[in-house]
Amino acid sequence: MTPHDSMPDTPMPDGLAADDPIRSDPPLRVQRLRDDVVLPTRAHPDDAGLDLRAAESVDLAPGARVAVPTGLVVAIPSGSVGLVHPRSGLALRDGITVVNAPGTIDAGYRGEVLVALVNVSDTTVRVRRGDRIAQLLVQSVALPTVVEATDLQDQATGRGAGGFGSTGRA
Repeated sequence: MTPHDSMPDTPMPDGLAADDPIRSDPPLRVQRLRDDVVLPTRAHPDDAGLDLRAAESVDLAPGARVAVPTGLVVAIPSGSVGLVHPRSGLALRDGITVVNAPGTIDAGYRGEVLVALVNVSDTTVRVRRGDRIAQLLVQSVALPTVVEATDLQDQATGRGAGGFGSTGRA
């Protein structure tokens, strides 16, 4: 049984069969909150990120921050995390980036996906409905149990004594 067998109505991307060994990850279930929003898509089949689009137009003044709705709810698979990353072209060209990059979508979250954008340029930038504003990466995540320790010397690496930033720039 493949991860896709439980969802026979879910089309496979790029024309791949559900039992294709390349696509062994569980599907990402996505609900549209509005009929006019676009599902997350990859620009190219091997891209890690799925493009997220703005469901509403917004103007971002210099220094302004806004939570832009996508009109989507996602069901991140258990044992995974959704990471919302900036789009490099939007950041370089327009100075628009994700303020809390990467944003985190936990597996249990079922609210609308909002993208926290910030304008770091010196001009007002208009984000139009339908514009690609971020990319969603779904990655496996370790879920360790927290165990309090009184001493970590048995796991010493030699890096702790120098402190934050101690390895320098070069």
